[in-house]
Amino acid sequence: MAPIIPDSVEEITAQLEPGMTTILIVDDSKLARIVAGKAVNAIQPKWERVEANNAAEALELVGKRQIDVVLLDFNMPGRNGIELAGDLRRMRPSMPIALLTANIQNEIVAMAKAVDAAFVAKPVTQEGLREFLVNAAEALTNEST
Repeated sequence: MAPIIPDSVEEITAQLEPGMTTILIVDDSKLARIVAGKAVNAIQPKWERVEANNAAEALELVGKRQIDVVLLDFNMPGRNGIELAGDLRRMRPSMPIALLTANIQNEIVAMAKAVDAAFVAKPVTQEGLREFLVNAAEALTNEST
């Protein structure tokens, strides 16, 4: 019998326990975190959102609690998003990570791929995040089965 493949984010989300999924949004801009958070909420309203201002805060949060998915800015003071993605990848090899940036140069896209992070162009929109969040939800569902 062939596996049933969900057709929508809602079907994938329904397979997860409410409150089970936590997404971390890392950006030094409060406005950017708000915009990303609203887009996430529109697509995955049951996911818990937590925020970090920089790489150090993000690593501290990941060390203290369960984080399932991460959205991170490329340009931040201190460590950039690629460096942080590398750290997170070493800590949690299968965690879905997306790099958010307005810098859409091929070199940045290649660096994101090198750390197995999705690339999402800023300004962040629901449409821009949808594919990543659908894939992340599916990966988390597959992990839990």
